[in-house]
Amino acid sequence: MKYRNKEHSVAGVVFNSDQSEVLLVKRRDVPVWVLPGGAIDEEESFAQATTREIQEETGYFVNIKRKVGEFHPKNKLTKITHLYECTIVKGSARESDETSEIKFFPVNALPKLMPPPYHEWICYALQNHKKPLIKKTESVTYLVLAEKTLKHPKLVIKYFINRLKLRLFNYK
Repeated sequence: MKYRNKEHSVAGVVFNSDQSEVLLVKRRDVPVWVLPGGAIDEEESFAQATTREIQEETGYFVNIKRKVGEFHPKNKLTKITHLYECTIVKGSARESDETSEIKFFPVNALPKLMPPPYHEWICYALQNHKKPLIKKTESVTYLVLAEKTLKHPKLVIKYFINRLKLRLFNYK
């Protein structure tokens, strides 16, 4: 089994040419829309992990355009996430073991079933800062989790069951 960096994760934001649409994936395990991304394998850079995760989850091969930022958790609900803006160089949308749908959404009409902090990260990417941001992930709080649990209890339960399985089977 490959070592996974437990403290860090990656995500990629892919816009269309005029940044009016963003690529999202619908997860199979918990059916919500998110940016493609995930874990970092042994001896893999954050940028390499991002391009691999995007290709695995969407079918698109991408190049890194820039690092948008490094987002640190306020609590135990998230990991340090490295967010990269990427551009598609080839490929076509295809579902994977992890994704049930791949779709571009207008940035001003993102899906309702998109958990935090993805909206926040898309907004940061649209700001086109010259240097990568280093920020706390403000939108993932225990209060937000409680609100989401009341609105979407089945999704939150699925999420926590999935996280528990990952901890039991992916860590040495």
